Amino acid sequence: MDEEITQRLNEFVKDKDAFSPNTWKQLLSVMRLSLRWSKENGRTFLPMVSNDLRDYLIHLQETGKSTGTISNHASMISMLHRHAGLVAPNSSPAVARAIKKINRVAVVSGERTGQAVPFHFSDLLAVDELWGNSPRKQDIRNLAFLHVAYSTLLRRSELGRIRVRDISRAEDGRIILDVAYTKTIVQIAGVIKALSASSSQRLTECIDAAGLATEPDAYVFCRVHRSNKAIISTTSPLSPTALDDIFIQAWTAVGHADQVTNKDRYSGWSAHSCRVGAAQDMAADGYAVAQIMQEGTWKKTETLMRYIRNVEAHKGAMVDMMEKRANR
Repeated sequence: MDEEITQRLNEFVKDKDAFSPNTWKQLLSVMRLSLRWSKENGRTFLPMVSNDLRDYLIHLQETGKSTGTISNHASMISMLHRHAGLVAPNSSPAVARAIKKINRVAVVSGERTGQAVPFHFSDLLAVDELWGNSPRKQDIRNLAFLHVAYSTLLRRSELGRIRVRDISRAEDGRIILDVAYTKTIVQIAGVIKALSASSSQRLTECIDAAGLATEPDAYVFCRVHRSNKAIISTTSPLSPTALDDIFIQAWTAVGHADQVTNKDRYSGWSAHSCRVGAAQDMAADGYAVAQIMQEGTWKKTETLMRYIRNVEAHKGAMVDMMEKRANR
């Protein structure tokens, strides 16, 4: 690797804060896997030529990777080349044909887009009924977390980093959250989210139970010791695993049995469940796609449509025409 490329990559690493931690983590993972494959198969990792990228993507499919994962690998390899000042191999017709082939084979063989099990408003009410009067601070925290997750459609990491200082109240007492940034919105103005009266009550109970009211820098959703004592932290939020466990505990509490899904990936509620369920509930109640996208801070319509496709299916023009004619 020549000195100019090395310099560009060093500059790229210095500016890694321009990207979300998740994007950087994905890039490093793709680099490790593609570098290992290149060494094992006598290929050049950087720059990677088009035929080598084509073979690598087909290798991923042959080893059972989903089309979404393969697309992500192609994007990350392109990203690495661009920031190294190199021509990305993705623009080759050979790579385009390979991706088209991969997608076609996957669809014909029965692959479908996986989707988190939705957490609907009715599920929120069911969990609220179970945990609403619990003396356990962990239950109080978990219930407040689910209320905020459903009400705001925020992502797991965005929920985890909410601090006490981000909370203010409207004139009627309902809570307003000043979220610094989201995955898709990074701006000085931040993102404002309002909670309903019931969700405001549950979050207030969480703050009171943990003794957070006088701790502006503390993370709202904190650890709870088995002695039923909240462990206040101003330095580190709950881990992704701990946040995921809230959904698992709720799933178990309401007595649901694990589901068998298309990719054996989503057997119960998970980090994206509230986003999916809330989006579907809004669509079912007739809210416009633009309104739902704003609530969930989605930038791409197709992302949202994957979540609400089953709800929107019966709103199609053909179904509407046939039912109108049948009722004449």
